[in-house]
Amino acid sequence: MKMSKGLMGRRLLGLAVAGMALVSGGTAFGQQPKPWEITLQEAATPVMENIISFHNLLLVIITLITLFVLALLVIVVVKFNARANPIPSRTTHHTLIEVAWTLIPVLILVGIAVPSFRLLFQQLDVPKADLTVKVTGKQWYWSYAYPDNGKFEFDSLMAQDKQPRLLGVDNEMVVPVNKVIRVQTTGADVIHAFAVPSFGIKIDSIPGRLNETWFKATKTGMYYGQCSELCGKDHAFMPIAVKVVSDQEFAEWVEAAKKKYATNPANTYASAGGQVAQ
Repeated sequence: MKMSKGLMGRRLLGLAVAGMALVSGGTAFGQQPKPWEITLQEAATPVMENIISFHNLLLVIITLITLFVLALLVIVVVKFNARANPIPSRTTHHTLIEVAWTLIPVLILVGIAVPSFRLLFQQLDVPKADLTVKVTGKQWYWSYAYPDNGKFEFDSLMAQDKQPRLLGVDNEMVVPVNKVIRVQTTGADVIHAFAVPSFGIKIDSIPGRLNETWFKATKTGMYYGQCSELCGKDHAFMPIAVKVVSDQEFAEWVEAAKKKYATNPANTYASAGGQVAQ
C-alpha cells in the first residue's frame, strides 16, 4: 500500500506532536515538571500566582544589583589600576557614598519585605474552608481522609503501570474546582512533606503534630507533587496526585468513594501485601 509524501508527512508530524506531549507531560498527564524546564510550574491557585509574581520581582532586583556591582568592578579595574592611576588617592571617607551604601540597601530590603510579608500572610491565614482533607504521610505512601464527606479514607501508592513515570498513583486525591481546600497533614512514622508546586503548597507532615495549609485550584485537571522531606529508602517513590474536577464530578466521586472504600477502608497498602501498586 503506497502513501503519498504529503500524507506521510502529516502523520509523522502528528506522531512527533504526540510524542512531545508525552515527554513534556503538560497536556497528556497534567501539570508536572517538564524536561529542561527552568521556570516555575504553571500556577493553578491564586497563592502560586503571587509566588511567581514575587519570584519575578526578586529576579529583576537581583539582576539589577548584579549588573550594578559588575559595572563598579569594571570601573575599578579600568580606572584604578596601577598603569592608569600610578598615584593612588589617599581618601578614606566620603559622607555621601557612605550614606548611600547604607540607605539604598535598606530601601531595597523594605521593598522586598512588603510583598514578602503579604505573601506569607496569604499562605498562613487559612480562609473558611469548603472542604477539609486530612493527609497522612507513611513509609512510603500517602493516606487521604475526607472528614466532611462521610469520613472515608484510602491509601495512594505509586503505580508503575501509570504515567507519568514516578508520579502516577492508583488512587488520586480528588477535590472540587474553585473551592477552598484545607489540608491537614501529619506523619505516621517519620517526617514527610506534602508539596504540590502548581498549588504553591509545601508543608511538613510530622508525627504527633497536625499542620495545615490550603489551596484553591482555579483550573480543572491533574496536578502532581512529591514528598519533599528525605524520609527513607523509598522517599523518591511516594508521589502526590491531585485531581481537580467540577462540583458535579466531585459529588459523584464522593458517592462512589464511600462505597469503594467502605469495604476496604484506609488499608489498600496492606491488602497489596505491602508492595507498590502494580
